[in-house]
Amino acid sequence: MKILLLEHPRKPAEDRQNDIANTTLASCLTSGYLAANLLKAGHCVDLIEGYMEHLSYDAIEKEVAAFRPTLLAVHLVYNWEDNHVLYTFLTRLKKQYGIEHLSVYGYYPTFAYEEVLSRCTAIDSAMLGENEQTVVDLAAHLDHWQDVKGLAFRTEDGVKASFGTLVKDLDTLPFPIRKATSYPGGEVNILGSRGCYNTCTFCYINPFFGDDTGCPRWRTRTPENILAEIDQVIAQTDHRYFYFDDPNFFGPGKAGRDRVLKLAELLKTRPITFGIEARANDIDEATTAALVDAGMTDILVGLESGRQEVLDRLDKHTTVAQNEEALKILRAHGIEPNVGFIMFEPDSSFDDLRTNFDFLMRNDLLKRLEISVNVLYHHQIILAGSESYKQLQREGRLHISDHSVYEATTDYLDPDIAAFARFMRRLTNHIFDWSAGTWQAAADGEPEARAAFDRVNTVLVGWFKAILDAPAKLHDFDALAAEAEADVDRAIAG
Repeated sequence: MKILLLEHPRKPAEDRQNDIANTTLASCLTSGYLAANLLKAGHCVDLIEGYMEHLSYDAIEKEVAAFRPTLLAVHLVYNWEDNHVLYTFLTRLKKQYGIEHLSVYGYYPTFAYEEVLSRCTAIDSAMLGENEQTVVDLAAHLDHWQDVKGLAFRTEDGVKASFGTLVKDLDTLPFPIRKATSYPGGEVNILGSRGCYNTCTFCYINPFFGDDTGCPRWRTRTPENILAEIDQVIAQTDHRYFYFDDPNFFGPGKAGRDRVLKLAELLKTRPITFGIEARANDIDEATTAALVDAGMTDILVGLESGRQEVLDRLDKHTTVAQNEEALKILRAHGIEPNVGFIMFEPDSSFDDLRTNFDFLMRNDLLKRLEISVNVLYHHQIILAGSESYKQLQREGRLHISDHSVYEATTDYLDPDIAAFARFMRRLTNHIFDWSAGTWQAAADGEPEARAAFDRVNTVLVGWFKAILDAPAKLHDFDALAAEAEADVDRAIAG
């Protein structure tokens, strides 16, 4: 069967420039994994990277017209909008080129399948959760596809839905198909595990996989299997930097650490560098030393807060002391980490924000604009599937987006916190607008760009502290925001 997998075009929303949580980083490999499994099953498969290749809808249509698929499957990514342009395009494709079945997959349709099926009647089904097995079953049984497990679809009685079968042994999966455009900036995305052993309230990763009691929340590939994929990439490309998209690179407990040590031992034998993402409580001396020796140059650590009461509300199961110890260990080994941080969460108080600010200051996390503009900006993004979404809905505090049930907001308990969050969003968006053209130059250490970044950083940190010291300033919001933006502009000009 001829099967086409499509990564549809999408562009950042102007007012959501740094809101990256609309889908997980690991989802960038989803289409590649589906393509590999379909090829293994003997199908004729094409993959269109509309997003990474910056393809127009006209260019995509030309490829569809040439390929003429029987089954079209689209990785549907929520893009802070209602997707009506994409839906109109898919509807026309299906009719124009006689596509027998149109299916969608990904985090968005998994948690908003009723909305997706209602808004685009050309879509026959949505694949829910992990879908390597689902897509193979769908292709094999297209004549009676309603019997396939893992699909949501319309019936006379409403929508019928089930989650797909999880792959218990990830080593059995073929390596994902990668196109020439699958290496942003020369980076090779790779997945060494799936899921996470924790249950943070803001996260929807584990709910995405459904409730399969036969599988642990965190599943892993063996170090040997990961190395084999790296060797394949090395043999086929010039790329030597690998970024592990795992939400949690480390597994739980001693077994997780032993696996990391084994993987580090193998990675050390290859001419690569790499980055990972991890929880603060998993950072220790032995594994950090081994990973750095093996080529680790980057790490994102999910700190989330510098106040214990907030960490507890977020169900992080970490402590402020562990956050600080993780930073200390990483820096002792020459790694300046990127950090995940939620400055504004629904129940935030000014005491929370002051404690967070003090934490960031004493841990030297406000010295570079690249970090400051993120940690001082981020509010908690509330997406379907997360425990926060469910809890706020139970409490009657959930405000679902006009665009989609997938995204929601809530009223802050303190209206002054709400104004502060809005102020920081406006100010940081102003900075993001400017920095887009100079970001790489500053990262490369170009003196003028670096000096401008440093000046803007001083202004940004100063304004955050000024509001903390005098929240009443926010009562003249528009004038205050305009004044702050003017300060940034003067800092840019030098």
